[in-house]
Amino acid sequence: MDAIYTAVATATHGREGRAVTNDGKIDLALAMPVELGGNGAGTNPEQLFAAGYAACFGSALGLVGRQAKADVSEASVTAEVGIGQQGEGFGLKVTLRVELPDTLDEATGRKLVETAHQVCPYSNATRGNIEVDLVIE
Repeated sequence: MDAIYTAVATATHGREGRAVTNDGKIDLALAMPVELGGNGAGTNPEQLFAAGYAACFGSALGLVGRQAKADVSEASVTAEVGIGQQGEGFGLKVTLRVELPDTLDEATGRKLVETAHQVCPYSNATRGNIEVDLVIE
């Protein structure tokens, strides 16, 4: 694959540090969530992954919607990223909650969401590695 765009971010001090992009548009304090024993005083990698996945999936849905001549401009995507013990290490799981406009029938909506899941770069990156559940609301 030839990259059309490359994002660059640097994290220092892991989950208790800072994440900064090379262009300065993101400069965030990182902190372990309370649920993992931290103080929760900053964002965490799971939140950043959830935001990125939700945005990317929403764009993929918009693309397939335009191709199918279906208006999904009012759709929203919420990504829930869970982290937990998996074997000797840790793993992630994702639930994508897609709220579609009432103007779409259920079958069309499901087909668009499933097609977006095939197109989305985050979905392609996680396929076979992370459990991803699609929920249409």
